[in-house]
Amino acid sequence: MILEERPDGQGAGEDSAQLQEAGGVRKVSDPMAQTQHSWLQSHRARISQQISKELRMRTGAENLYRATSNDRVRETVALELSYVNSNLQLLKEELEGLSSGPDTHQPEGEGVTVPMIPLGLKETTELDWATPLKELISGHFGEDGASYEAEIRELEGLRQAMRTPSRDDAGLKLLAAYYSQLCFLEGRFFSPARSLGLIFHWYDSLTGVPAQQRALAFEKGSVLFNIGALHTQIGARQDRSCVAGARRAAQAFQLAAGAFSLLRENFSQAPSPDMSTTCLSTLERLMATQAQECVFEGLSLPALAVPHDCLAQLHLAQEAAQVAAEYRLVHQAMAQPPVQDYVPASWITLVHVKAEHFHALAHYHAATALCDGSLAAEGELPAYEQVFQPPTPGEPHSPTLPQQPEERRNLAKAHLKRAILGQEEALRLHASCRVLRKVDLLQAVVAQALRHSLAKYSELEREDDFFEAAEAPDIQPKTHQKSEVRVPSLSFMKAADIFHRLAAGLQQGDYIVSLNGQPCKWWRHADVVAQLREAGAAGVSLQVASLLPRHEPRSTGDRQPALLGPGRLPRSQRACGFEMPAPTRASPQPLLVWSRRAKQSKPGGRPPPCTGGDCGTCP
Repeated sequence: MILEERPDGQGAGEDSAQLQEAGGVRKVSDPMAQTQHSWLQSHRARISQQISKELRMRTGAENLYRATSNDRVRETVALELSYVNSNLQLLKEELEGLSSGPDTHQPEGEGVTVPMIPLGLKETTELDWATPLKELISGHFGEDGASYEAEIRELEGLRQAMRTPSRDDAGLKLLAAYYSQLCFLEGRFFSPARSLGLIFHWYDSLTGVPAQQRALAFEKGSVLFNIGALHTQIGARQDRSCVAGARRAAQAFQLAAGAFSLLRENFSQAPSPDMSTTCLSTLERLMATQAQECVFEGLSLPALAVPHDCLAQLHLAQEAAQVAAEYRLVHQAMAQPPVQDYVPASWITLVHVKAEHFHALAHYHAATALCDGSLAAEGELPAYEQVFQPPTPGEPHSPTLPQQPEERRNLAKAHLKRAILGQEEALRLHASCRVLRKVDLLQAVVAQALRHSLAKYSELEREDDFFEAAEAPDIQPKTHQKSEVRVPSLSFMKAADIFHRLAAGLQQGDYIVSLNGQPCKWWRHADVVAQLREAGAAGVSLQVASLLPRHEPRSTGDRQPALLGPGRLPRSQRACGFEMPAPTRASPQPLLVWSRRAKQSKPGGRPPPCTGGDCGTCP
């Protein structure tokens, strides 16, 4: 169906679609669909213009940030960059939502959930791979660099697509595919002694401050950070009002925490605040806590259908106390420098609100269990007593459950009183933050919990009750489903090396130095041939060393060793399990150097040609 707007402008108020004949093709003109389509187009155009404006502002601020040496000016420009970065994140997320259709609205009523904290993706500038790669292929590998233009265009296209991934599994696969190519490039082109002249330019996810490095590890670390950030956005968009959605959200936040943990353990020199060890530790703990919150929400959903299940309420009390305890630790980490300096203040307040909210929920569920008259009849007194915090050294015994119904009612009122005070404190903290005041959903969730506590307290309140309720003990944090950190699998999508044909295949003069991981430098030729013929359908893994001739004329003066190949054998000789024999005559200026690369031999294939008696594989 092709939508078409009528030239006369009529029919805007008609209820039914109009059929028109145009060139023998029946076209449908739906005024409502046209209005919605036009609104989407104009809204996309407006957002695109705002993004362009923010990008221009960021470019100017970035130039000023690099040019000035005044600390006060740099601080002011850094603050401006943080605002621009936040605006860009919001605009791009809004544009992504328009492109992928309407977002799933949060359900109303009992199924409403607390909003989560997602991370924005790090942004980067365009990168020219062609010039340095062509020069390296021609000068080092001895092949025509122009013949690899297709591979270079594929790599550049993959990086360009990776800059704006979709907020779903397809976006994760795109980032993982580019990360795999970076691993291939690192083993083939990059070495500590060689630089391709590339400068990797990325912007901080939290502050928007630019950072750049020549090391490929910065590119890999930034992509890995975006993998974790994308997992947070996927987790925050799940509908957690159902068990399946809560489970998917928990898994996404677990994978996000694993990505930040992997980055923290393998990236030591952080050029930007968001990739520092302190920040990554805080983000890892935050995402693990949000995953634990999703676990609590999944467990609490069945309890809505059976509100008077005593054991379920006791378990929920401890689960809520566990979430509250973890959010308190996150709040302590965020409220201290240096994390406090670049984490948004609204995040710190939101974490504090959640800590108070779940602490109040723990007391609410404990009071609900006390209100159940079958608690003592079913012999569940020890179960309730285990919910309390362990006694302090000054107390001789742990709190015990009162035997009389009236005493249990008073203890339930004490728990409800602490729940009400905690929820009122959460609402006060929410109102104190200007950014959170705009999040009506958060206020609705806390206010709804407060109404439930007040209603429960009014049920237990009596006119002739003149005694003050006793102080309710704390709830012991405990979970039966600990949310573990899960490192994302970066190889779930099989990716072929784009430059696999570069110096591929056995060539005359190659030396087989390892077969299936075992050094075979001093094996007999017959033994190597036997191993190759017995490989079977699985094939064998070969490590081959090639002699690279020098391209300088012999009449030159002091000669320097040629560039090492992708394997850099002098560094990896010990990894291969053998040592090179000492030469009989010193040669301070060798004309040839080693280069090693991994090969996959076909089963039943012929062994590589022998080059003479000193090839290392002949008897």
